[in-house]
Amino acid sequence: MVFPLEQLVQYNDNIYEITVAASTRAYQLAKVNDPEIEKNHDKVVCLAARQLFTNKVHYRIEKNS
Repeated sequence: MVFPLEQLVQYNDNIYEITVAASTRAYQLAKVNDPEIEKNHDKVVCLAARQLFTNKVHYRIEKNS
């Protein structure tokens, strides 16, 4: 699967936030060697971005006090 570029272009929120979330999620997937990567023949970043855009994975910003 390719990077969900169309969804990225249509994204109306903070692009920096979604980029950081995708990067963090990609790191998590790679670290645990998630079987979904191999099953779908995806690049880790593409899979992470798709998970975020399809709301399979959610993120939140933590405020430092």
